[in-house]
Amino acid sequence: MSNPEPFQIPLGITLRDDARFENFLSQGNELLCNTLDQIACGIGEQYLYIWGNRDCGCSHLLQAVCHASDPAGRTAVYLPLNELQDLGPGVLDGMEHLDLVCIDNVQAIAGDKAWEEGLFHFFNRIRAENNRLLVAADRAPRQLGLNLPDLASRLSWGMVFQVHELNDDGKVKALQLRAKGRGFEISEEAARFLMHRASRSIGDLFELLDQLDAASLSAQRKVTIPFIKQVLGW
Repeated sequence: MSNPEPFQIPLGITLRDDARFENFLSQGNELLCNTLDQIACGIGEQYLYIWGNRDCGCSHLLQAVCHASDPAGRTAVYLPLNELQDLGPGVLDGMEHLDLVCIDNVQAIAGDKAWEEGLFHFFNRIRAENNRLLVAADRAPRQLGLNLPDLASRLSWGMVFQVHELNDDGKVKALQLRAKGRGFEISEEAARFLMHRASRSIGDLFELLDQLDAASLSAQRKVTIPFIKQVLGW
């Protein structure tokens, strides 16, 4: 019987509960999402590298794979290197024995000699164990600016996916999907109003939606355009 929560190494890193496949609009990234779903089940690619800007959903997808691994009875861990860099590459010791390791924000360690060497050796160890590794960054492998050529070469092995941003219609659907996941509804008209009056960044839009959700719960009102104007002072 699998544990009720995804396997976690005690590093103070926890998965966001809402970072799941069902909360991610796969529009434009269908093949990638299918590939990641297979990896969570222990089939398909042994190594995968995904990249895109901060709003495209790389971190969401890596955490979603960890969540999806648990029902399949597989051990998985999520490691955001921007939060773990100060601990040194020793945090990777022994993790090659896990079924799946998801390393996020690998650009954070570019130029750090100890980390580059540690990640290179970890790549070789997890490959020797025949376990799976997912790596995410904000740019393609050859654009990371790594000083260790062998690591740059390793990170370019296998499949490399760019995570595509949503178009405006996709962002409206994503806002509606997130609202539904939080237990309320936002009309297409209201979602478009929010998007056109605010930043087009999906991360910023989600933050505003969360703010509106809290305000609507407090006021016991639906998220309409007049309510959005009132809460956000527009």
